[in-house]
Amino acid sequence: MAAPAVSKGKSTETFVDNKRKDDIRMANIAAAQSVANAVRTSLGPKGMDKMISTSSGEVIITNDGATILNKMEVLQPAAKFLVELSKSQDVVAGDGTTTVVVIAGSLLKASLGLLTSGIHPTIVSDSLHKTSIKAVEILSAMAVPVELSDRDSLVKSASTSLNSKVVSQYSTLLAPLAVDAVLSVVDPEKPDLVDLKDIRIVKKLGGTVDDTELVKGLVFDKKVSHAAGGPTRVENAKIGVIQFQISPPKTDIEQSIVVSDYSQMDRILKEERNYILSMIKKIKATGCNVLLIQKSILRDADEIEFITKTLNCLPISNIEHFRAEKLGYADLVEEVPLGDGGKIVKITGIKDMGRTTSVLVRGSNHLVIDEAERSLHDALCVVRCLVNKKFLIAGGGAPEIELSRQLGAWAKVLQGMEGYCVKAFAEALEVIPYTLAENAGLNPIAIVTELRNRHAQGEINAGINVRKGQITNILEENVVQPCW
Repeated sequence: MAAPAVSKGKSTETFVDNKRKDDIRMANIAAAQSVANAVRTSLGPKGMDKMISTSSGEVIITNDGATILNKMEVLQPAAKFLVELSKSQDVVAGDGTTTVVVIAGSLLKASLGLLTSGIHPTIVSDSLHKTSIKAVEILSAMAVPVELSDRDSLVKSASTSLNSKVVSQYSTLLAPLAVDAVLSVVDPEKPDLVDLKDIRIVKKLGGTVDDTELVKGLVFDKKVSHAAGGPTRVENAKIGVIQFQISPPKTDIEQSIVVSDYSQMDRILKEERNYILSMIKKIKATGCNVLLIQKSILRDADEIEFITKTLNCLPISNIEHFRAEKLGYADLVEEVPLGDGGKIVKITGIKDMGRTTSVLVRGSNHLVIDEAERSLHDALCVVRCLVNKKFLIAGGGAPEIELSRQLGAWAKVLQGMEGYCVKAFAEALEVIPYTLAENAGLNPIAIVTELRNRHAQGEINAGINVRKGQITNILEENVVQPCW
């Protein structure tokens, strides 16, 4: 009686395993789609902001896709891929983090339909790869070349990035600031490479975003040390960056010293004073009159690298290595009082300054100042992309609908299942204009239909103007983006 039961069990188990393969694949796609749907409503200028409460109790208000997904506690492995996709887009391009997730979700939905129809996964993935190569060719043909000397075009592109942010009302200030910051760090010897680490964003609570400024020099959100009644303004400054403390030496091992009488105590204090005095004399002998102390003020090692590059000086790790040739020189170092009672330290007029710049971001509260920093970072990344690849394309869903139209036409000339797959992926790209219209409160079906008709008539730059609620030439409306 036992043998047939075992045989029956094996047969049933094999059947369940085959079913599980399809179930797992569908579950993975469904999980990824749910992540895409979570950020879809924040796409575009009329997209909604998300309020996120972290496990530590911190509240964040943003519509930046990378920030939203980064703060979400996603556990499903396939859904985590979309979070990583958003992070990759943030690193490579800086902006478009919501768009890539929404497009990925739509392509996965199309893939699910193809798999359900019985098409093999390998054919689906190969077709998607060919579609991506063709899409790059189409976008390259649509692109409009731009020169770095054309500052207005760069500002327009940065403004497009900022228009969908919480701080969009300050785009007229932040967009030119981002352009000037990136152009100031471009190295003529390597004109196609920009390292955003050369742009330091300093946040200082107080004031409004209108008080944000670009500083050609260094800014510290610290106060000058007034322990010995030192000056708050030094002209013709000779600046030393030290990585040691001006204090008595400490033993390498943990131990305690017991002092039994007052004479010994006086002797210890006198030796400490003499030790510090000898350090100060060595510093003074070099002509140094401003000290930046890493261990007391600058905790981050990256800050030291940025500061020394800006000041064109060398960090000093030991008092015995303190030399005049390791100092930086500046016209002015001063403590600047802010209107709200805060203070910052500015170093300007730096001699032989490195190709760096600083941005002082102000805001009335932590939510605003953090969002201003994220938005400014996105704008900086957009300008960096234009420096790397000097081409612009229209925004407002124009490239997506043009891709959909041309890929759909290309699918008709392909043979077999590939044509069927490419057609499905082409239709999936319409999710961007559809979502833009939906988030703006327009009729998405009517808008996308009219947009498709305008592109069929040859208007490749026709896009959705969500502010006017109609289809316009989006390139003339200055809604542009880099051709990444």
